[in-house]
Amino acid sequence: MDLQIINPITYPNWDELILLNPDYSFFHSSAWAKVLNEAYGYKLLYFTVLKNEGLLAAVPIMEISSFLTGRRGVSLPFTDYCEPIVSDGINFQEVLNFVLAEGKERNWKYLELRSFKNLSPFTFPSLTYVGHTLNLSNKEDQIFSGFRDSTKRNIRKAMKEGVEVKINHSPESVEEFYRLNYMTRKQHGLPPQPYLFFKKIYDHIICKNLGFLILASFQNKPIAGGAYFHFGEKAVYKYGASNMNYQNLRANNLVMWEAIKWCCKNGIKHFCFGRTEPENQGLIQFKSGWGTTEEQINYYRYDFKKGSFASGSSKVTGFHNKIFRNLPIPVLNKIGDLLYKHVG
Repeated sequence: MDLQIINPITYPNWDELILLNPDYSFFHSSAWAKVLNEAYGYKLLYFTVLKNEGLLAAVPIMEISSFLTGRRGVSLPFTDYCEPIVSDGINFQEVLNFVLAEGKERNWKYLELRSFKNLSPFTFPSLTYVGHTLNLSNKEDQIFSGFRDSTKRNIRKAMKEGVEVKINHSPESVEEFYRLNYMTRKQHGLPPQPYLFFKKIYDHIICKNLGFLILASFQNKPIAGGAYFHFGEKAVYKYGASNMNYQNLRANNLVMWEAIKWCCKNGIKHFCFGRTEPENQGLIQFKSGWGTTEEQINYYRYDFKKGSFASGSSKVTGFHNKIFRNLPIPVLNKIGDLLYKHVG
């Protein structure tokens, strides 16, 4: 096999090549690679098998090199899932061995892969998440009829209460979404992502017609929003944010419905709601109310010191959440600016 390490940002026709494989997602795109590379400085190491200018296999990896958390390879940082691309006739184990040999050479602590599929019957995931996907092949009214009754009621309630939603592609809407986002992150006891990250999302995704923001307003005040990315016939709900003081208006439901309608009208066939931690039953219930199919997302972590796949921990919840909830937003913003590039 012609195994190569390439940079998808500079490789000719990368996006066209990746779209030819049915397992592609937005996260395989060069746009997402540009966002993560420019926002956090991660090194791009996309392990590929190429033949006759065709892409037979791809394992996108970014190297995180941090004095706080060490050096490791992740596919991909801040990414819900990134399915290894493997065409018929390609031995994935050979590709994986190539990745592991390079990781050992580069002194990685571990390699992490994120996939809907089982990598092998002998490898167990270190972490599991819940994924929800919605088939948009039917007409808009048929899709709406497949929603849970409570979801339909919440959409109608938001409309009745006078919540207004608008699809946005402007830099001003990014700033407003960022404001809602840091309010939401504080509520969850987490620092927000750096503003630079959202600036790069605007530059390489929203500005390039590969994504959009939806903001919901009540009495001319933005109260909720969502960030959606799309590539080929697939879209993903990546970020949601809201002002909890207006939760009773159910604006998030109207935001999601507006995004689904946009996708239906623009040829999107596969709508992903992203990953959810298994313990977050409230969010799982919300996503399952849209007529979605529930799947397991597996995270596999290869420990180079042990020489085998090992268990891991998400470390999302804990005592630190209580501390972050009580910090002022400007302090949380500074922590986010300093911390996120080390986490990945």
